[in-house]
Amino acid sequence: MRRLGSTRRKVPAGTGRAGAGAGPAAAAGAPAARTVPAALTALAALVALTTLTAAPALAAGPAAGADRAHAREHRSPVPHWQLKDTGTPGVRFRGLSAVSRGTAWVAGTGGTVLRTTDGGAHWRDVSPPGASALEFRDIEAFDARRAAVLAVGEGEDSRIYRTDDGGSTWTESFRNTDAHAFYDCLAFFDHRHGLAMSDPVDGRFRILSTGDGGRSWKVLPDQGMPQALDGEAGFAASGQCLVTSGPRDVWLATGGGARARVLHSADRGLTWTAADTPVPAGDPAKGVFALAFRDRAHGLAVGGDYRPGQASPRASATTPDGGRTWRPSVTPPAAYRSGVAWLPHTRAAALAVGPTGTDLTLDAGRTWRTVDTGSYDTVDCASDLGCWASGEKGRVARLED
Repeated sequence: MRRLGSTRRKVPAGTGRAGAGAGPAAAAGAPAARTVPAALTALAALVALTTLTAAPALAAGPAAGADRAHAREHRSPVPHWQLKDTGTPGVRFRGLSAVSRGTAWVAGTGGTVLRTTDGGAHWRDVSPPGASALEFRDIEAFDARRAAVLAVGEGEDSRIYRTDDGGSTWTESFRNTDAHAFYDCLAFFDHRHGLAMSDPVDGRFRILSTGDGGRSWKVLPDQGMPQALDGEAGFAASGQCLVTSGPRDVWLATGGGARARVLHSADRGLTWTAADTPVPAGDPAKGVFALAFRDRAHGLAVGGDYRPGQASPRASATTPDGGRTWRPSVTPPAAYRSGVAWLPHTRAAALAVGPTGTDLTLDAGRTWRTVDTGSYDTVDCASDLGCWASGEKGRVARLED
């Protein structure tokens, strides 16, 4: 939905932009910095840490103090976000694509695109020439060399660029010419097939489709798209308002209308059904901001009210049936969250991020617990547990142990 007060999940074949990242896109990237089993050890440590911090406090006294000291000395390393210096403090990165622990792409304000292939130790500015006036809000990377990036905005400000050489050169593959369209998010099913979505035009969300990896695009017919609610739109907040899982399923998140909804298509965007969610809406600043599906049935939705200082109750929900029905979280995140991602190789662990912190769920979104207070807009995980987050002031971080 426009710009959140200003003038956006990796292209996994199996999970889409906001999924767990276990697909060809991740596998085709730079070599992982460590093995998957080692990465799972870090995840186990994260689970153990959360269990420890959720436990009742030890009784006071010398014995209790000794117990706490012993636990600190002998517990496993604690996974945490470690900031990676991008050298771009003036850029806000709402677009993020995790290829692996070593390789990630970020996209943001001022037409900026950065890429790392060494785990964030160094970043290469690979911004498309002449794009400094554009707002990049979503990027989908197939590997370390191939990616597509979406610029958002009214009319011709909505564009898609594609690179096949790591950002050394870019080709503009789409430029919007409809003054009423505003593209928010981009997602791929595999290395060839993908979609982009615009806020409603003539009363229906508009869908772009590609069958050649983003080299060309066409607008799909809208006969199979339900009528939009008054004021309904998508949020270009994290690149996660449009996500895929498997070869044909795609979901679209909305807000701004009387109800926050999730639309689902099982045929790559030709026909859609809409389902209400319990996430509050009824205001242009409220709704579902991000989705994540670990398979075609189990999904997470997060959002709230993006305005600073505004309460965001019931700002998360879950679905067990592919988005046909949505249930409110018993304990939602404490504040507005704009990004969400499943942790790979798990059935119940996921991270949600926003300007006020990061939350972790260990029960598939039923309950959430704040584990970090740093500001991030989006989060993405690759199949080797290369989990990354990005946001304002050039912030990019990787989950470390």
